Amino acid sequence: MSGGVGPINDISLPKDDRRHPTTPPSSTTIKSGFLSFRQLNSLAVIVVLAASGLVGFQDLAFLVLSLVYIYVLSVVAFPCLGPGREPTVFNPRNRVLRLYVSFAAVIGLFLPIAYIFEGIYEGDKEGIAAAAPHLFLLASQVFMEGVAFSARFSTPIRVFVPVSYNARRIFTLMEWLESEFGKEGGDRGGSARRVYVGRILAAANMALWCFNLFAFLLPVYMPKAFKKYYAAYYNVKDV
Repeated sequence: MSGGVGPINDISLPKDDRRHPTTPPSSTTIKSGFLSFRQLNSLAVIVVLAASGLVGFQDLAFLVLSLVYIYVLSVVAFPCLGPGREPTVFNPRNRVLRLYVSFAAVIGLFLPIAYIFEGIYEGDKEGIAAAAPHLFLLASQVFMEGVAFSARFSTPIRVFVPVSYNARRIFTLMEWLESEFGKEGGDRGGSARRVYVGRILAAANMALWCFNLFAFLLPVYMPKAFKKYYAAYYNVKDV
């Protein structure tokens, strides 16, 4: 999950040694091989939420179609430059970047998971249903970032994943906010304290991911990534 930086990045689950930056930042190290521990964690969240019926067909379709689309893009528009030739956009060892990714993981991933588990205990079906789509898409983003940062895909594909998922999640966050501010304590399950916690959590995620998309991914990460990709692309062609 990320800011968009890749497997260290945007929003991802705790790192296993891999490179890059999702939300927010993106970067680098390419992996070849099977699923990482982080991807397996995110895949477990995806499967559980999908099997629970809390995720709509449109979100499931978004995950499947995005997987197909990155393969299409990699063939017709943005071919991989080859092993070791894809540029690094951000230094994955950057401490500020790591703090940002960790903060985003806590706000966007771990707290919503805790909120959903508590909702099961309190019987807050409405709160669970409102938070689940965001969590599903964020886990899907983490999984897809792991795919995009493999040796098969180019830098523009790695940009597409956090940008597209972050943009899609803005709509689910709007629905979550509307749901939280539309209910009262004790109404349809959940205590008054849970109502306030849900509102704060939904608002914090909306602020975080709007900032990530509109202040980092689109104006900073995307231009920088494309500039480095095309510079490397023409260098490869000239060789």
